[in-house]
Amino acid sequence: MLPDKVRFVFLSATIPNAMQFAEWICKIHKQPCHVVYTDYRPTPLQHYLFPSGGEGIYLAVDEKSVFRQANFQKAISALGDDATDPTTGASIKKSTGSSRKRDGSTKGPSDLFKILRMIMVKNYHPVIVFSFSKRECEANALQLSKLDFNDDDEKQLVKSVFENAITSLSEDDRGLPQIEHILPLLKRGIGIHHSGLLPILKEVIEILFQEGLLKVLFATETFSIGLNMPAKTVVFTAVRKFDGKETRWLSGGEYIQMSGRAGRRGLDDRGVVILMIDEKMEPNVAKDMLKGVSDPLNSAFHLTYTMILNLLRIEGVSPEYMLQGSFFQFQNSVRVPQLIKDMDIFEKRRDGILVEDEQLVGEYYQIRSQLELYRRDMRDVLNQPAYSVPFLQPGRLVRIARESTTENPNGDFGWGIIVNFVKPQQPKAKMGGNIKTLTEEPQYIVDVLLNCAPAENDDSSASSLLSTSVQPCPKDIKRGSALIVPCLLNAFDGISSVRINMPKDMRLLASRRQCLATIKEVESRFKDKVPILDPIKDMRIEDALFQKLVSKIHVLEPRLYEHALHNDPRLPELYSSYESKMILVAKIKDIRRQITQAESVLQMDELKARRRVLRRLGYTNAQDIIEIKGRVACEISAGDELVLTELLFNGVFTDLTVDQTVSLLSCFTFGERSGGEDPTVSFPDTLKQPLRILRETARKIAQVSQESKMTIDEKEYVESFRPDLMQIVMSWCQGARFADICRMTDIFEGSIIRSMRRLEELLRQMVAASKSIGNSDLETKFTEGIAKIKRDIVFAASLYL
Repeated sequence: MLPDKVRFVFLSATIPNAMQFAEWICKIHKQPCHVVYTDYRPTPLQHYLFPSGGEGIYLAVDEKSVFRQANFQKAISALGDDATDPTTGASIKKSTGSSRKRDGSTKGPSDLFKILRMIMVKNYHPVIVFSFSKRECEANALQLSKLDFNDDDEKQLVKSVFENAITSLSEDDRGLPQIEHILPLLKRGIGIHHSGLLPILKEVIEILFQEGLLKVLFATETFSIGLNMPAKTVVFTAVRKFDGKETRWLSGGEYIQMSGRAGRRGLDDRGVVILMIDEKMEPNVAKDMLKGVSDPLNSAFHLTYTMILNLLRIEGVSPEYMLQGSFFQFQNSVRVPQLIKDMDIFEKRRDGILVEDEQLVGEYYQIRSQLELYRRDMRDVLNQPAYSVPFLQPGRLVRIARESTTENPNGDFGWGIIVNFVKPQQPKAKMGGNIKTLTEEPQYIVDVLLNCAPAENDDSSASSLLSTSVQPCPKDIKRGSALIVPCLLNAFDGISSVRINMPKDMRLLASRRQCLATIKEVESRFKDKVPILDPIKDMRIEDALFQKLVSKIHVLEPRLYEHALHNDPRLPELYSSYESKMILVAKIKDIRRQITQAESVLQMDELKARRRVLRRLGYTNAQDIIEIKGRVACEISAGDELVLTELLFNGVFTDLTVDQTVSLLSCFTFGERSGGEDPTVSFPDTLKQPLRILRETARKIAQVSQESKMTIDEKEYVESFRPDLMQIVMSWCQGARFADICRMTDIFEGSIIRSMRRLEELLRQMVAASKSIGNSDLETKFTEGIAKIKRDIVFAASLYL
């Protein structure tokens, strides 16, 4: 939006797509943008692994960025028996933050304690220890409460800096538990840094760390973003994190961002990164994490009602103009030339495939593809734990087939034998229940003896769940490796009615080879048509949908077998050629869709839907001219502008006291979920009534949005207005001390202060909104609200100012 004459300087440490960003600047401002880029790191890093329960560290990636495969395997092998592969479904006892030793006991020093003791002995401090939750951060720091890393002079300096920092606070605020409890830790050279701390504490800890008075700092991921505070060593307490939806491996970009804190330029010849692992991981996962690239800079641009309304007020500028010039739009449209090139290549390949009797082959292909789809659906039903689990006895033959991919086209392992099966302790699903109502079961793991591709060492079992490292034995090899492989139920391609007698000790190679020989004998006896369990008679599946699925298969199978090509000797070659051609046709179709999508203005449908919402609620008229409600909404950006404007025009705030008003507005500024009980249970009627009106208003807006073709979840939208701080804010407005309101909740002090500061910003915007419609009473009320909350430690001045 800035004029083209303005010159820019963009600085960043890690952007792999800097050239793309520069191209966007060139396009929208019509001026050259020079990129100065280097991969050189002044202080190289060494990446070590510390296995749970271990006694030492293993160099996984050296300072030349070479992955040490042998050391990696040693580290994985050193994991304790209870730190098993996550894919096997066995429970994993986390060692991070606990005092567990390798044998599973809780006596003796914890893994973290051992690492930090080694770091201090080798003089690798200062060290930053990254954890992925605020509570874990504090628990880890308390583990070291008996250690002391500072001498008397350093302790005196810490005390002096700390006392000078808190002189601006009142006597009551200086007695806050968080302030009193953290000083003894700081004096011993141990610090904590996370978003739940009081802002003034975070700042004093940052100052102490910069001055070298803290030797160990326990921090969350936020410490690695926006703060230039490197250390000599960085420790990760876990390799997985919860991202709000699932627990997953750290991405390469996240790992680089945090590990980049290791190594101080001009002070250290190298930085040390130690990754604590308590789960077995594949080498590829480790390489992607330790040697991955930074996350690219991607646009997070999204439309808001305030943005749309403000753009409608400006003559010569429209929301469409904003969308067309956004980095989000540029990133999509810049792919078009490459997409066209790819499409031309695929079209030439498609035209180069000539299939004899193509129409006839096409008919056969359609029937077979549809039949395979129905069979896959049938297989999914048969593999439901409710139906398959009763038949998972040792000795039963099962057919295993992994889904084929481009890298691993052959995923058919053929028939194997169930060796072991441990059922998780979960409620049983009822036999014969409706398929759609079957509850989601935990991952069932079955150990199956399979004939696998020859391996260097013929161990009794595979190290991980049917991964790409385990391959079927090729047909031209007489003897493969007899491996016991843990398999998920979705890898089952058939459960046989045949069971065989099992040798007592399957760890013996001779026993396993004997079982594979028995499988071949069974296949020979039944002429490669090993009988499988009947889904109706044996497995007792009585669901109507499944019966319909079976009927469809029974209709298609005769058509397939009676087709002119079914017994044609040319079929394998013709079918393979036609299938290759269809794959290319599907790719071409997908690329055309991507090109169409990239060339059109993205988010245009959302813009149209949002405009419909604004018209229906009376914020704009049919000509998109802003009405009085729209002018009010233009002033609000710190909270949901539509709900706040509706509350304002419905006179909700007029009938509330100042304390009630400020308390209600806290629902718009607090976004965290507290783990306690529903806070509204103990609310007085003075808070319950305004909250009910707020939720009804939000529900109405959600319904109008859905009618206007907006994608919105009504329940989720209503629940986004969190009432957790309402009673706390009410007490604060009535003059309560900060220590008193902290005792009312388990929410971190830093989170309360952050929400209150956002609340003050929202109140200022509500003052401006009231002024825009000439309502002096509301303007006075919101101004009084600001005066009531803006006091003491909540709005203490920053130490950096």
